[in-house]
Amino acid sequence: MNEFSRTNEKKISQVFHELLRAYGISRQYDEYRLKSEWENVVGKSIAEQTLSLVIEKEVLFVKLKSPSLRQELAYAKTRLMNALNKSVGKELIREIVFN
Repeated sequence: MNEFSRTNEKKISQVFHELLRAYGISRQYDEYRLKSEWENVVGKSIAEQTLSLVIEKEVLFVKLKSPSLRQELAYAKTRLMNALNKSVGKELIREIVFN
């Protein structure tokens, strides 16, 4: 047995999340993760048509190149929101606005 007590062992992910909370950046990290999942959720072709992703007050603002794509994604807004929230394991956004 090594010199460290098993009762003091923590998973690296647990320590990482504790540090994020301690520095007050948990929310920013979660928002970064959600944005990084955009391509996985919508696919490469839609991600390539995306100009920017901004999260403000639980609203994801998505700027797109194409007006027709904005209309198409508006129909799938609830499904996209649920998939993005699921990708980060929490309800981070409550609305999506396509610009």
